[in-house]
Amino acid sequence: MLRDHMKIEFLGAAQTVTGSMHLLRTARATVLLDCGLFQGRRQEARERNRTLPLAPRDVDAVVLSHAHIDHSGALPVLAAHGFRGTIYCTPATRDLCAVMLEDAAHIQESDARYVNKLVDRGELLGERVEPLYTMNDVVRALEAMVAVPYHRGVEIAPGVRLTLLDAGHVLGSAIVVLDVQDGARHRRVVFTGDLGRIGTPILRDPEIPEGTETLIMESTYGDRLHPPRATMNDALADVIVEAHARGGKVIIPTFALERAQEVILALKQLRAAVRIPSLPIYVDSPLAVKVTQVFRMHPECFDPETRALFVGDDSPFDIDTLTYVSSVEDSKSVSRSDESAIILAGSGMCESGRVVHHLRATIENEKNTVVIVGYQAQHTLGRRLVEGRSRVKLFGVERDRRCQVSVLNGFSAHADQSELLRFVEQTRASGRVEQIALVHGDLPAQRVLREALLAQGAPDVQIPARGEILTLGAQ
Repeated sequence: MLRDHMKIEFLGAAQTVTGSMHLLRTARATVLLDCGLFQGRRQEARERNRTLPLAPRDVDAVVLSHAHIDHSGALPVLAAHGFRGTIYCTPATRDLCAVMLEDAAHIQESDARYVNKLVDRGELLGERVEPLYTMNDVVRALEAMVAVPYHRGVEIAPGVRLTLLDAGHVLGSAIVVLDVQDGARHRRVVFTGDLGRIGTPILRDPEIPEGTETLIMESTYGDRLHPPRATMNDALADVIVEAHARGGKVIIPTFALERAQEVILALKQLRAAVRIPSLPIYVDSPLAVKVTQVFRMHPECFDPETRALFVGDDSPFDIDTLTYVSSVEDSKSVSRSDESAIILAGSGMCESGRVVHHLRATIENEKNTVVIVGYQAQHTLGRRLVEGRSRVKLFGVERDRRCQVSVLNGFSAHADQSELLRFVEQTRASGRVEQIALVHGDLPAQRVLREALLAQGAPDVQIPARGEILTLGAQ
């Protein structure tokens, strides 16, 4: 590759949502933006995640926008294959990765054991599988992490200076601002990571970077608008009341980071307003318990209202009927029980973790309801539920889907089209944006957003494919 220009190579989350990974190259430095796991068809995901599309030893530094596994989950693979540089992120992201990457390793080991047991019994066709990485690999990645507070500039590689701004997406999420010097040429490159919404509970609104010249922006919901957040509590209440009347369970697949905490806060508000019955609520996720503890350690990330709740000893994450489930036996007991209940469990896209076991126990019963509260990537079990498939696979075995499925996109932590357009408009007003590359979105959504940006007057909006290279400053 020629090194006479500053370039960005899009290695993941290009014309798709998962596996965020972008490589900045200059004549003097190589910096990786995010290193996430690809999530999709299981065989394809295994193959793509085991073989990274770069040479880890050639990477000087990694900048991690936030702790979600589709952005951070391949860091142990990077470390296992020879990366010896530094991983930069916010303090909250560093603390979250300590528990989330450990959990990812344990889930992979547990799921591999379960699948291998089915293969050995002859109940599942195919070969035995191995976990993607081990706890030793997680430890190597954590040892490489250095926490950088918001707004504090630091040189991370020759000619590359980093500043992190609040992205308002999840706890510790950051907009990555890179001031890149390559000989006589300077370029300010901004990578949004995942952008949060305006006016959501718990976190602050996304900040606006100044002086942006090249903008790499997520586009998850580039083709649609979210319902007002206030209506989501109403919709959630209706679903719970109806399921309770049928004597069924409400299963809510949730990402342990942010979505679980926001849904718990919504349930707390509904219980306080006597909008839902006094049902048992189970957060069946050891990771969600640990993540909630990390939340308490980082008041610097909260909006004023949430910070005031903690000061007043009224935690937004505690409800009188709520039980945090940690042990496997307790999880099995909840799954076997016939009582009407609300169960929050990971993973958020229904691809692994305890929610898959709860779905296996409930999906064939029309009394139950699955509530989808987050984006579901293509070819995941969560996406198949959203699409209303009548038969779905759980642990490789096809089952009838008789339960109800309710999709509440208003709980999304991603900015919708109007918020993305507003962010670009304000960023252009605070700089001289010359290039925009849309990433982290499915192609139809990206095309719609591109047309909306061009109509707004934005210049040079590109939708890079995986492996495509963008020369910075080239028109």
